Amino acid sequence: MKIARGRELLTLEQRQDFMQIPEDEWILGTYFTFSKRDLEIVNKRRREENRLGFAVQLAVLRYPGWPYTHIKSIPESVIHYISKQIGATPSSISLYPQRENTLWDHLKELRSEYDFVTFTLREYRIALKHLHQLAFENGDAIHLLHECIDFLRKNKIILPAITTLERMVWEARTMAEKKLFNTVSQSLTNEQKGKLEEIITSQHPSESNKTILGWLKEPPGHPSPETFLKVIERLEYIRGMELETVQISHLHRNRLLQLSRLGSRYEPYAFRDFQENKRYSILTVYLLHLTQELTDKAFEIHDRQILSLLSKGRKAQEEIQKQNGKKLNEKVIHFTNIGQALIKAKKEKLDVFEVLESVIEWNSFVSSVEEAQELARPADFDYIDLLQKRFYSLRKYTPTLLRVLEFHSTKANEPLLQAVEIIRGINESGKRKVPDDSPVDFISKRWKKHLYEDDGTTINRHYYEMAVLTELREHVRAGDVSIVGSRQYRDFEEYLFSEDTWNQTKENTRLSVSLSFEDYMTERTSSLNKRLMWLATNSNKLDGVSLEKGKLSIARLEKDVPEEAKKFSASLYQMLPRIKLTDLLMDIAYITGFHEQFIHASNNRKPDKEETIIIMAALLGMGMNIGLSKMAEATPGLTYKQLANVSQWRMYEDAMNKAQAVLVNFHHKLQLSSYWGDGTTSSSDGMRMQIGVSSLHADANPHYGTGKGATIYRFTSDQFSSYYTKIIHTNSRDAIHVLDGLLHHETDLNIVEH
Repeated sequence: MKIARGRELLTLEQRQDFMQIPEDEWILGTYFTFSKRDLEIVNKRRREENRLGFAVQLAVLRYPGWPYTHIKSIPESVIHYISKQIGATPSSISLYPQRENTLWDHLKELRSEYDFVTFTLREYRIALKHLHQLAFENGDAIHLLHECIDFLRKNKIILPAITTLERMVWEARTMAEKKLFNTVSQSLTNEQKGKLEEIITSQHPSESNKTILGWLKEPPGHPSPETFLKVIERLEYIRGMELETVQISHLHRNRLLQLSRLGSRYEPYAFRDFQENKRYSILTVYLLHLTQELTDKAFEIHDRQILSLLSKGRKAQEEIQKQNGKKLNEKVIHFTNIGQALIKAKKEKLDVFEVLESVIEWNSFVSSVEEAQELARPADFDYIDLLQKRFYSLRKYTPTLLRVLEFHSTKANEPLLQAVEIIRGINESGKRKVPDDSPVDFISKRWKKHLYEDDGTTINRHYYEMAVLTELREHVRAGDVSIVGSRQYRDFEEYLFSEDTWNQTKENTRLSVSLSFEDYMTERTSSLNKRLMWLATNSNKLDGVSLEKGKLSIARLEKDVPEEAKKFSASLYQMLPRIKLTDLLMDIAYITGFHEQFIHASNNRKPDKEETIIIMAALLGMGMNIGLSKMAEATPGLTYKQLANVSQWRMYEDAMNKAQAVLVNFHHKLQLSSYWGDGTTSSSDGMRMQIGVSSLHADANPHYGTGKGATIYRFTSDQFSSYYTKIIHTNSRDAIHVLDGLLHHETDLNIVEH
């Protein structure tokens, strides 16, 4: 069946990959191992080549699913495996295709014996209907082709030419996209459509060289009150379009993410070339996702401002101690001298004042006491009492924060939200006094010490507001308080299936544990008790571990790498041939195929040979932190525009994660890797990188000098493969990001200990 050029989804190499017969043990055991009945049917043929040919036809119909005539090559290992089962000579397969009628007779018999179905227009329509629903959830062509083949194989339908499958996927995607675009577009009012047109055609009033869409896409830059207000300005602009009324909640999350990813990459001129439904749909989904990102960024800036507030308080206290150190030491010496004089006066029953004046003149003593009063800090001092003058720096943005962002919480945290509402009301009314009955129980002791004026009843507004904003930050970060419209800080319930969805899907979860909480806890408790009993029984037999008087002691580990191993390692490295990094990267790409994961975000095509070279150059430029401009200058034949294009359309986060997973999986399967470990344990650590541009993640850290930087938090398995990487704030605690790597890596590693 010939198909239009535009409906071809795969390259020639990709088609070969789909039709290639794998040689791994699992495939051999699952699809190419014959039962007793299979052997009886195969052995009905008298000639050796016919028995082997018939058996091979049966095997390839089971997997990959195409008829024998469609398969261009079958691995020798597969022929040997099949021939061994039926007692035939592998070389006899060369005699099998001599009579074409025999091939078709055997195929007809296989259809009859095993209920294989020939692919006709009826099967095309059935498969297309199945694909249409899947395409509505995920538009990735490769994913849909795999799903299509699995569906046909499961229903014992003999696969047609792969170009026919491509056409079917193309048609399903087109139908799904049309339905998706119509669904979103029809939910929009004419006024909303007009505003969507405006953001891609009109210039921003304050930035004449940018469209409104370009302005909305601008990265936030360094966290500051001014940056916060700019983020909120963009957030309120999108909210003004009232896109939350658009009905997209029933659409699949994966499809919405794909549309949002496209929207983030298209320039305004590209949107103007689209049909209206497509233009409005992609813009709408992208802007709805952008509101979540802007909400998260706004709160992240607040988070950083509170951190900065507390940090400046600590630094102010340290500065006071530095400046007053000499004077304080002077007062300590005076105190010592005066104390000794008083002790002497009491012992020897002398006149106290005479003895005192023998040590220090009275006027000097009075001056010293006055100076000491000025230097004195509260008895239980910390830096909180130094923050009051910082209040007005927070006031530059906090009224906007409380006005624009909406917070929800459980009943336990209602006092905090009541306090937020009180401050919001004070801001709107212009009042200055905090009501005396305002909730304070949720405020920590550190802040409570400074909460009241000298009369003990009047609440100090400055400290109350700073305390509430600090507690709000802590509770949001802990997950106790959620932010409406946020992705990162949304209500925990939103992460879960609805009850109706769960009831529909729970029977097909394929979970290896009981769905009953009681049964699960009973099994887990029993398992834990068994392990504890084993530990109690074998506590004296544990190597390097001792339990004495309720205390656990673990012996110090020996050196991980003996000197002999280091010398041997150095000698092995000397044997390796010298190779250019560029050549090595290209070799690894073609050995592992990791470059095929850089699928174009718009047309879903894998990179060809020329694009692969550009991708490798872009990877080198970013990996060595020299940037794309310098990489283009250093690479003959490549331009900055080419590098920028692949980095924009192919090297998005999801593609990078999948490419990394391919490399890790390939490395994990190598026999050599098993000498270091089995891939079940791992560790993680951060590596700080200096950054020369404004970024929310970039900040100064006194341990690393004065420059600003961010931290690359990397997870490494016991096989020394880096299976997950995340950029985090340089002053953030590593521990809060551990679960991200353990749960969200896409590799085959089964990490059980970290």
